[in-house]
Amino acid sequence: MHLKTVAGVNRWRSLFAGAAAFTLLASMSIPVVAEMRPLHIRSEKAEPLVAAGGTVATHFGCETRPFNLSKGLFCYGPAAIRKAYGVFDLINGGITGKGQTIVIIDAYGSPTLAADLAAFDSVFGLPDPPSITEFHMPGSTPFDNTDPNQLGWAEESSLDVQWAHAIAPGADIILVAAVTNGDQDILDAQNYAIDHKLGKIMSESFGELEFLETPALLAANEQSYQRARDANISVFASAGDDGATGADQNGDLVPFATPQYPASSPHVTAVGGTNLFFGTTTNADPNGTYQGEVVWNDGFGAGGGGVSKIFSTPNYQTNHLSRAALAELGGFRGYPDISYNAGVVGGVIVHLGFFANTAQNGYYIFGGTSAGAPQLSGVTSLANQLNHGSAGFINNGLYAHGANGLLNRVMHDITVGNNDFLGVTGFAATPSWDLASGWGTPARGYAATE
Repeated sequence: MHLKTVAGVNRWRSLFAGAAAFTLLASMSIPVVAEMRPLHIRSEKAEPLVAAGGTVATHFGCETRPFNLSKGLFCYGPAAIRKAYGVFDLINGGITGKGQTIVIIDAYGSPTLAADLAAFDSVFGLPDPPSITEFHMPGSTPFDNTDPNQLGWAEESSLDVQWAHAIAPGADIILVAAVTNGDQDILDAQNYAIDHKLGKIMSESFGELEFLETPALLAANEQSYQRARDANISVFASAGDDGATGADQNGDLVPFATPQYPASSPHVTAVGGTNLFFGTTTNADPNGTYQGEVVWNDGFGAGGGGVSKIFSTPNYQTNHLSRAALAELGGFRGYPDISYNAGVVGGVIVHLGFFANTAQNGYYIFGGTSAGAPQLSGVTSLANQLNHGSAGFINNGLYAHGANGLLNRVMHDITVGNNDFLGVTGFAATPSWDLASGWGTPARGYAATE
């Protein structure tokens, strides 16, 4: 296999400049950007490995041998991830998400979304989904593959769709593409999905600093998430890739801990990040064993987590967290609620085919909490099929089961690592719930399959 290295780690920070709204920051009137940004980190590019006879091999070295070990990188395909998180046997037993619909909210979409999913499926031996629909909101313009902002969102769309499908191969997928990544356009796309009852599971892999939200937009978003909750829709939101902080309106990391929205919303299930070790100590082998996880913090990024400065502690935390945890929250909402593999070290493979320079098209390793939200949406679709109904807002049951010890049988409790990042002190993993990993990661297809 021939590898090409992408120079540096493309964090897409400086690509979202613009002027869309004003709000208050530190008691001063300061113009800020009201634009969501996709939460993902792209790393190595892998060329397809052509086996004897001209067929494309199925692993890219991700699951059969160390991957670019000299740089400390390795990667996972669907088989290893399914084994690690306890959905392998469910899928083999016919629990594939059949009859369920996963709705993914992104901006701009991708002109090669279906073709890229087909390439991904071919390589990993996955069936086509029953249906994949890309809906562009009214007012959308043709995709511009020379615009770095749109390219970043196309990458996000590809990651979300391919890995939701990898976990729930029998579920229908609908991607609702907002006109732009402006806050109002994203909200319009979200409301469209809710109003038109597109599905009972929604994945959102984007965010911005909580203080960049205007009061009016924040209220409108919360009303939307409450409507989703009332409609029994499970909403998963990525917690961020910069530890306890995030990027400001100029794309620069702020030098202090500050929460990300919508992960900080009390009406969503916020998904943090881990580095997963599965197989052997030197090999990400789908026939291997679960080795363990730590809080994602591998030099490329770190799992989001922290305490809201706006939302008070919701009842599901007040009623079920320890006194020590509640003291740390200080009366406000803490996140994440749950976690999933997000490492670039141990990243997942994604196919991209929309670049103007066709030499860039191919397979990439992706990390970031972006990868977790769509995969947990897939896990939830398996649970919905198995239980013949919608799990809806899972936080109430998640925290109740955590408090009574039932999660010990179905979750990996992450107790190692922290989300300190680039000089900003974050939070450490501890036994039970914590601000670095929530309640941990699925071990047997998540508690809802019980």
